[in-house]
Amino acid sequence: MDWIEICISVATHDTESAEAICNMAASQGLYIEDYSDLEQGAEEIAHINLIDEQLIAKDRTVSIIHLYISTEYNFNEYLQFISERLTAAGIGFSVKTNSLRDSDWADNWKKFFKVTDIGEKLVICPSWESCKKTDKIVLKIDPGAAFGTGTHATTSLCLELLQKYAGEGRSVLDIGCGSGILSIAAVLLGAEKADGVDIDATAVKVAKENAAFNNVEKKTNFIVGDLAEKINGKYDIVCANIVADIIIRLTDNVIDFMNPDAVFIISGIIDVRADDVIDAFTNVGFTAIDTYRRDNWYAFALKYSREVGLC
Repeated sequence: MDWIEICISVATHDTESAEAICNMAASQGLYIEDYSDLEQGAEEIAHINLIDEQLIAKDRTVSIIHLYISTEYNFNEYLQFISERLTAAGIGFSVKTNSLRDSDWADNWKKFFKVTDIGEKLVICPSWESCKKTDKIVLKIDPGAAFGTGTHATTSLCLELLQKYAGEGRSVLDIGCGSGILSIAAVLLGAEKADGVDIDATAVKVAKENAAFNNVEKKTNFIVGDLAEKINGKYDIVCANIVADIIIRLTDNVIDFMNPDAVFIISGIIDVRADDVIDAFTNVGFTAIDTYRRDNWYAFALKYSREVGLC
């Protein structure tokens, strides 16, 4: 099997936000070249101050994010997906691609994806792993070429919030569904139905496969679309695990898809953008009822106040 390496160059101050976007398409792995703190890192990590001249010559203002996409998939779709999201986030970037031969490293990422407990109710288990007997709900997942293993802080925070709010009989809309992990978890936690939408057709295909693998295909539905443009109806829970700027775009119309007293769960928000997101939703009548944080990432549960929204 051959591989395409996608190299995305961004300004170093945009590295974390760009990484969050690229992670959505990086189930085969990514790594980042960032030399902005080379001297400090060498001293703190390696305890040396003698650095190779080639490293010294590296551009300190630019980071390069490397992603690897199997030629089984249409890498142009991945490139379009990432480009659209980087543009929407206002991140300048340039792209180079390289062809690579398979050297059996393609599945190495799987060794880092192990059975993981999420909160009090869920266990996330890779489809190729066996899961020990447990009283928790087991969600089997193979992200394939889609974002969402449950191990990244953005997804695990959403899963913890869903454990609190996805009760019996509830309906769920998952905007930017990726591997389908949030929709599937919601149904396993008792939701009556979950609809997921993603701009990436490959992600939708993977989500459907994961739903069938967890025997929830009759209660889930996944479609290809940009945000909620193809969605009709109202839901008790709306989830969006994307990036800050795209989440802010949802201030325009997310309330159109929410039942009275519905909860809006948002994640994928790097710490430096958390206030921007909360301010944007506060201005249109939302209140944060739960705030979860892990590492540099935030997730919020929001509710809409019609009285405030009409002011």
